[in-house]
Amino acid sequence: MSRLIYHHLGIPTKRKLPEKDYVQHLKLYASGFEESPYGIEWMNFDDDCKLPDLVKSVPHIAFVVDNLMEALKEKDILIEPNSPSKGITVAFIVENGAPVELLQFDSPEDEFWPEKALYR
Repeated sequence: MSRLIYHHLGIPTKRKLPEKDYVQHLKLYASGFEESPYGIEWMNFDDDCKLPDLVKSVPHIAFVVDNLMEALKEKDILIEPNSPSKGITVAFIVENGAPVELLQFDSPEDEFWPEKALYR
């Protein structure tokens, strides 16, 4: 397994999140990550969001890996590798019934972390 570096915790919520945090192509709101020194991200999903129910209902933890394809070997893949934005490839696996997100940045310039992160 590739080295894991904690990146964020994604928590589903039904509460209203700021419009500025809407990700139209994924049909979800992702809010709070950039301000949280702990990398906590609140997520609210549109009714027609196509992500798996497990991601929409159970909190997930996310880790940065050096080699995503290596990290996915022999894992229960929930969401296949994809690039939700420039410079990053992500995939979700299921570990002990919980979703886990694995991220690989294309280069150090593409990395994004909370401004006041207490980790990394």
